[in-house]
Amino acid sequence: MRIRFGPFVLDLDTRQLTEEDREIHLSPKAFELLLALVVDRPKVISKTVLQGRLWPETFVAEANLSNLVGEIRGALGDPPRAPRFIRTAHGFGYAFFADATVQHRSAEGSVDEPRCWVEWGQRRFPMSVGAHVVGRDPDVEVRLDHSTVSRRHARFVVTANGTVLEDAASKNGTFRSGERVTSPVLLADCDAIRIGSLLLTFRMRASFGSTDTQAVEATPQAS
Repeated sequence: MRIRFGPFVLDLDTRQLTEEDREIHLSPKAFELLLALVVDRPKVISKTVLQGRLWPETFVAEANLSNLVGEIRGALGDPPRAPRFIRTAHGFGYAFFADATVQHRSAEGSVDEPRCWVEWGQRRFPMSVGAHVVGRDPDVEVRLDHSTVSRRHARFVVTANGTVLEDAASKNGTFRSGERVTSPVLLADCDAIRIGSLLLTFRMRASFGSTDTQAVEATPQAS
């Protein structure tokens, strides 16, 4: 999996940070810190939690964490007084607050281009072929940090024939156009989706799913 933000790509499989295909060196601990902040975005993670993740069962001075943040900011060209990526919550911790998109690799190893996306306010979550879990967990593809959203609430399954929405036994339900999703449903462009109390809009590229979607929808009528 690769996470793109600004001109940078964070590759979890190769453990590399690149900018326009040029590798940027980060120490192993700095890479882990950047990954933790990006995955939990835009949540502020306390210094205590970060120290526990980076140095489990080991006491380290707080300066070690500050030094890693400085290393990351230097690699990203992110000045602390006018940051674009790493925000300091003074006296508490750090957060990654820039927009980021997740890219998945295909079976051949190439990165799939996003075929569709969901919009939540000003945020956009691109989705390529594969399954994309929606929820509050920090490792899901569509992360919605809200109390009415279950940790793993629902999922989008993107295929060559269109995108299907499935509920994952969520507490507050998944809805498409006002109707509760109790079995997988095929989505159309501009469908309104409610996850808990949050309203999302499903969008897809004009070249994706139009004819295939008609074929999938016609199958039940023919049977």
